[in-house]
Amino acid sequence: MYLDYASSTPVDSRVLGFANPFLSSHFGNPSTLHSYGLKAKEAVENARQKVADLINASADDKIIFTSSATEANNLAIIGCSLRNIAKGKNVIASNIEHISVLNPMKSLSKQGFKFNIIPVDSMGIVKIDALKQVLGKDTVVTSIMYANNEIGTIEPIKEISEIVHNKGLYLHVDATAAAGKIPIDVQEDGIDLLTLSSNDLYGPRGAGAVFVKKGVGIQSVMLGGGQEKGLRSGTENIFAIAGMGEAARIANEEMEEESKRLSKIRDRLIKEILKIDEAYLTGHPVQRLPHHASFRFSRIEGESILLNMDMAHQIQISTGSACSSKTLEASHVLLAIGLKHEEAHGSMVITLGHSNDLKQVPTVVDAVRQTVDRLRKLSPL
Repeated sequence: MYLDYASSTPVDSRVLGFANPFLSSHFGNPSTLHSYGLKAKEAVENARQKVADLINASADDKIIFTSSATEANNLAIIGCSLRNIAKGKNVIASNIEHISVLNPMKSLSKQGFKFNIIPVDSMGIVKIDALKQVLGKDTVVTSIMYANNEIGTIEPIKEISEIVHNKGLYLHVDATAAAGKIPIDVQEDGIDLLTLSSNDLYGPRGAGAVFVKKGVGIQSVMLGGGQEKGLRSGTENIFAIAGMGEAARIANEEMEEESKRLSKIRDRLIKEILKIDEAYLTGHPVQRLPHHASFRFSRIEGESILLNMDMAHQIQISTGSACSSKTLEASHVLLAIGLKHEEAHGSMVITLGHSNDLKQVPTVVDAVRQTVDRLRKLSPL
């Protein structure tokens, strides 16, 4: 029973059927002018439009394909900051951003930029007053994620956008966790740069995308032949890009119904799991992603929860503790919302998807209860 869709999604069979020809019969290089190349170029442009439709980008905006959301974050943040260095050398991010946002900003700080980190409250909502205090006309890029992949909290992006554009320059939004789960409208929300991931849309790995609003200048961080409007060199991965486009189209059509379905499962899981002794919800109780349920348990370790759920119950979940970040540190997200180290280490994250239904809830809850009871009996705490 797979409950780790925030980590990885299977490729939708419809997406696979659509994209498979680009591994065999339609294998041309989009930069060539013969019929094979033109077929590949058409596939890229069609995918670009499908991704644009998912986020309501206008015809004048750019969609730049990359190899992943990580590369997209790097291109958006570093590319925009360096291109606009004459306007200022300050950058801002919240302290719960993905590491692929935080590390590029740390890299910029080594190149003379000032990197400011904005705190969040105990539910993971960005502290608006703190943001206002740090923002200035020389703040080139402010990066706030649409929703957090670890605690599920959805940020007030439209309000944040208004503040950023009042006092600073450009707003970058990492929408990896949110796209395809909740409606995103870059025009209505006032977003300048936005990151998307194919894998999180039930598309193939190997593709991501950056939305760039008309008039926002960025420069390439990968030099070469000048593909993707000169902003991301390298021969395009047609299979992954075509698949990402089709996945975006399907998500756009089915998101409303699927989100309603998953919300019911999420709410039932939260209600039942919180009945376990010393179980606590992490993230916002209402303003959260429809497929996301995250918890912490006192006196046990998250990696032990993950392994026991997998080996004893054949249920795959995630955790915000050490094993998920491949370090000995507790999750920076859980520490940012005010948890102590020992509290942050007891986290469990459930993210739902196509294969899950309400009938699975009793089985999952029973497995969690058994796991927590067993681990507490073994725990020296």
